[in-house]
Amino acid sequence: MTGDEDAQPPAPLTKQDFEALARFRFGIRRYLRFSEETVRHHGLTPQQYQLLLALKGYPDREWATVRELADRLQLRHHSIVELVNRAQGQGLVERTAHPDDGRAVRVVLTMQGEEILGRLSALHRDELGRMQAVLALPRWQGRA
Repeated sequence: MTGDEDAQPPAPLTKQDFEALARFRFGIRRYLRFSEETVRHHGLTPQQYQLLLALKGYPDREWATVRELADRLQLRHHSIVELVNRAQGQGLVERTAHPDDGRAVRVVLTMQGEEILGRLSALHRDELGRMQAVLALPRWQGRA
């Protein structure tokens, strides 16, 4: 049992609903393509940019553990380890000792990582501003 047996079936979608979903999906894909091309042009892979952003954007601190990064990026632990290794080899991140857990390490941005992330994130912010119309959440016909 899934617990959905008593739930009402979803209301059928209108033509306008399908158009709104398609427009939103197009906007997401257009933004992701912009991001992929932009970060590659600056010498990073999309995954490296996501790693740097996840580190800088981690709530309430300037570092994260490999486990936390795996959760944030929705990747397996070993994939994050490889990603951190490559980023560390490029001078973008460093590993530091975790003071409370001897089995864990902190992953932190280097000055070089901070600089490239700042440049790339400004470009992403500006692109999002240009794309506001196509990235607006769909408004459903006949629903609040």
